[in-house]
Amino acid sequence: MSTPVVRSIADLRATISRLRQQGHKIGLVPTMGALHDGHLALIAAAKARGCKAVATIFVNPKQFGPSEDLATYPRDEAGDLVKLTAAGTDLLFAPMPEEVYPDGFATSVAVSGVSEHLCGATRPHFFGGVATVVTKLLLQALPDMAFFGEKDFQQLQVIRRFARDLDIPVEIVGVPIVREADGLAMSSRNRYLTPEERLIASHLPVVMRDLAEALRDGKSAADRIVAAKDRLLAAGFDKIDYLELCDADRIQPITAAKAPCRIFVAAFVGRTRLIDNWPVL
Repeated sequence: MSTPVVRSIADLRATISRLRQQGHKIGLVPTMGALHDGHLALIAAAKARGCKAVATIFVNPKQFGPSEDLATYPRDEAGDLVKLTAAGTDLLFAPMPEEVYPDGFATSVAVSGVSEHLCGATRPHFFGGVATVVTKLLLQALPDMAFFGEKDFQQLQVIRRFARDLDIPVEIVGVPIVREADGLAMSSRNRYLTPEERLIASHLPVVMRDLAEALRDGKSAADRIVAAKDRLLAAGFDKIDYLELCDADRIQPITAAKAPCRIFVAAFVGRTRLIDNWPVL
């Protein structure tokens, strides 16, 4: 039997209410579709925590800039539904844009501090769009837990921050990155890569792993980061938005490794922007 699909907030709330009346906990898994094993790991994590897994698919226009790939972002709801059903997903909420942002919608959620560096600096519209739509999804579903992948680690910290600040009664759960056999983090945008670009992209996790190992001695990161950028460009990357060592809680740059910290990277292969992060301490 296929996972049931609802399109309206009213139907989402009614279905979740019935599940709660049956004594179930709710685990929300927000996605933009084009699902891969990384997304399905979030479903598995929700099930492992004893929740009914409620997935959402919504390509959020508010997190795309005017020159970004909203129109061409991969969409395959029928294929996604097959994957969600096989993973044991209990409900899919797949609203139309006008259901999420009705005529006259005029509210946004902004998170200062943790959102301002890395992707917040290079894509200034992005985290406001994420924070607004995820706030809406959390309030629409009111789950016990919500599950997000650590590949988008800065996004995860932004969500944790506003959920705490706004007293939204949900546990935000981070799920480790799922990687391809060669180490590349799974991403819906990986399908944009040509075979030649995919080979170039495989250098990204290798360079990050080597940099993380080197930085664990606690010495200055600056020269090693420059060398890592040079390795990526020599491997065929076209542009590096950022490659930095940051405090993992506040997402602020630091000059040497101290716990907890991660390396964060965003780099282009051709027209495809890949992001990743790697724990150091």
